[in-house]
Amino acid sequence: MLKAEERKGLTKAALKELRNGGGIPAIVYGRGLKTKSISVKNSDLQKVIKDVGRNGIFTLTLDGQSKNVIVRDFQREPIYKQILHVDFLQVDEHTELDTKVSVILKGVSNGEKAGGTVKQFLHELDITAKASEIPDVFEIDITNFEISQSVRVADIKKEYQNCTFNHEDEEAIVMVDYVKTQTNEEEEISEVQV
Repeated sequence: MLKAEERKGLTKAALKELRNGGGIPAIVYGRGLKTKSISVKNSDLQKVIKDVGRNGIFTLTLDGQSKNVIVRDFQREPIYKQILHVDFLQVDEHTELDTKVSVILKGVSNGEKAGGTVKQFLHELDITAKASEIPDVFEIDITNFEISQSVRVADIKKEYQNCTFNHEDEEAIVMVDYVKTQTNEEEEISEVQV
């Protein structure tokens, strides 16, 4: 559960004071809900995200009323990565959303140990799913991957049948590829140019 307060001061000075006091300006919106300017405590938001994940549903309390929400978007400060503003979307478990979910690679592949290189083509996947079924991340264990082995969108779809993937099945997500080595002829050309 995350406690929010209605935000009255909308000036730059009020926002600076809010952030300096450990707060984050935010808005909450949704079907049948008038968009409201609110604020939440940074530490409380970080704890909730840690508990439910980046795409998880949680309860936001405002003026004694509770709403089920997700973090729809947020802006970060570019250098220190502090959250500057958050958009909360009111949802129920049946609400379908279009969203992006990060792809995380796990392990060091056998192909890399044999001199290959890992190429990750998609770092996030566009999906449509019910709010309650959105995965926090797509994790791909590449530990047993040999050179020339790859994962395509179709391979991920088998595991996550409750999600609609807005990609072509044949799109490659990750591949363990050969490292291109210079031929003797290329080496001779390089030496001549030097």
